Amino acid sequence: MAKPIPRIGSRRNGRIGLRKSGRRIPKGVIHVQASFNNTIVTVTDVRGRVVSWSSAGTCGFRGTRRGTPFAAQTAAGNAIRTVVDQGMQRAEVMIKGPGLGRDAALRAIRRSGLQLSFVRDVTPMPHNGCRPPKKRRV
Repeated sequence: MAKPIPRIGSRRNGRIGLRKSGRRIPKGVIHVQASFNNTIVTVTDVRGRVVSWSSAGTCGFRGTRRGTPFAAQTAAGNAIRTVVDQGMQRAEVMIKGPGLGRDAALRAIRRSGLQLSFVRDVTPMPHNGCRPPKKRRV
């Protein structure tokens, strides 16, 4: 029985995935979003296109353990490992949110060997916020 000849560029033979990972990215931006329930780490190039991402939930943590610093550290390590293999050497870090994983994710990024140009806190702060609801009448 003769084997069918695979089409070039088809998704089944994995050629597209190989070509995608061969992209060299010297500089990138690491976005860390740390909420109380989860930590999401997204690595983009300088134009804002997502190269790699990971979260505490995708690393296998469930429930209350997702919000822990160890889960954030694991998520940051997973997201950065793939971009270091693609040749990233320098990065900027943007940290958003009040969660416990802020410092742990930053510690994991520093330990990865990337040269950080700056670390910026981009947590949104309300300038007086929304109008409060009317007082309840009894």
